[in-house]
Amino acid sequence: MSSFLLIQARRLLVQVLIPFFVCVLPPAAALFIAWAIPTAAREFYERRVTEIDMLILGLGIPLFLCQVMLSWLSLRRLGTGFAERPFRWLSHLAQAAEWFPLLGLIGTVIGILVTFSSIRGRSSPEEIVQLYARAITATGSGLIMAFINILPLWMVQTGRGLIELVGGGPALESKEMSP
Repeated sequence: MSSFLLIQARRLLVQVLIPFFVCVLPPAAALFIAWAIPTAAREFYERRVTEIDMLILGLGIPLFLCQVMLSWLSLRRLGTGFAERPFRWLSHLAQAAEWFPLLGLIGTVIGILVTFSSIRGRSSPEEIVQLYARAITATGSGLIMAFINILPLWMVQTGRGLIELVGGGPALESKEMSP
């Protein structure tokens, strides 16, 4: 009887609990990053969000949510292995995270060009800083979206290893956990 309970507990851990926590960690990390940004910096950013920031955020947030969903699907055990089709898509979408720093850099260059084109004669340092703010927000948007969009793939790769460790590997699990 205790062997049956142990097998059921292991099955619950491998099929539900570990995948759940692995999938919850990237959104929790994203929320923690947002919380960890000092209030003054967050308010500065929010007041100066530009079109390029909206583009970066508009692409990054849905991409992140799709990756979280694919993470759950990628952690499912099918017979003796994991679901590979969603994992391939997760890998492809994670590669898109490489583009966010580049979009941020484009926004930075645009912000610098706008700053230089707006300076007429003698400008005060305060005016220059206000004009330059759009360059800084674009950099921040690109880096934050890149960071949170690399987390799901990394967590799935780590979670798969943990599931195999706890589950006893593909061969052992298929023998022990088959109904």
